[in-house]
Amino acid sequence: MNKICVVTGGSSGIGLAIVRAFIDAGYRVYNLDIADSDIGHFIHCDMASQSDVAGAMAQIITENQQIDVLISNAGIHQSANIENTSEQMLDKVFAINVKGAFAATQAVLPIMKQQQQGAIIYIASDQAIIGKQNSFAYNLSKHALASMAKTTALDYAQFNIRANAICPGTIETPLYHQAIDNYCQRSGANKSDVHQAEQALQPLNRLGQPEEVAQYALFLASDKATFITGSLPVIDGGYTTG
Repeated sequence: MNKICVVTGGSSGIGLAIVRAFIDAGYRVYNLDIADSDIGHFIHCDMASQSDVAGAMAQIITENQQIDVLISNAGIHQSANIENTSEQMLDKVFAINVKGAFAATQAVLPIMKQQQQGAIIYIASDQAIIGKQNSFAYNLSKHALASMAKTTALDYAQFNIRANAICPGTIETPLYHQAIDNYCQRSGANKSDVHQAEQALQPLNRLGQPEEVAQYALFLASDKATFITGSLPVIDGGYTTG
């Protein structure tokens, strides 16, 4: 029987690359997203709605009687410092980035405890480790995911459930391009110049690709990583080493 992997936010970017990588590795993959996709088993799910998340997870458990891997990837970005972050903006970021991960984790833990095994992987960010300008709410939410990985790892190690948070650096995704477009609209900067400047900031002189993050997630979910839990592995081309 195929192992079951649930990916939140799997219709684009890093999430889509993860869905494809796990399918290629032989997993039966469910994608929970508000954006339709014909890759994997798609379930329309608003990650800001705990009832939506609980319902989707219940459907998956009913169909398979197991969930082996949860990849909590769904997230949104918001560019603003603390003064320019409204309560509504903060609530929106946390509703998806943090409370969505919270709801998904709560929903899979009972079946994973019953199985006496499972892997939970949060897609955090290098911003779970360092600060960046004009990224107050997003940065705060990614630190929360790092905390979630550590506490879940400790609380559920007794059930052979592992939890880790991958911390990607600058990855070339639709979310990246959206952030650059928003910046250029505000500042009047040239997108090509901004893109080249972002590449130059990386020690490897390029941006990461979603497929590279997906392969990291696949490793952490595999039997090759059974002694890894509570970690914040970084995949950032060396950006946070300086």
